[in-house]
Amino acid sequence: MNLSLTKRPSAYLPVTMSLAALALVLGYVAVYGYRTSSQPQDEGAAAHLFQLLMVLQPPIMLFFALKWLPREPKGALTVLALQCGAWCAALGTLFLFEKVLAAI
Repeated sequence: MNLSLTKRPSAYLPVTMSLAALALVLGYVAVYGYRTSSQPQDEGAAAHLFQLLMVLQPPIMLFFALKWLPREPKGALTVLALQCGAWCAALGTLFLFEKVLAAI
């Protein structure tokens, strides 16, 4: 049975985790708004969940790269680019809210 690379768990799991982290950031800002001075010392569950989602992705991406780059380089590079783009989108959104909107 010939499955596409995007149907492999090591291919779609990092993208799904990035989208979940992005939704977590956007959902938090939508519900609580962006507050800098009135936030408690502890970061809270949302921040810890975001950190876990983001730090667990690179090992999965590395596993995917080590397994599929030698077998199917073109398809694996496409999936890795998608994974890296999703990861950067989640981090970029957090950076936007922390740095850019804090200055406003």
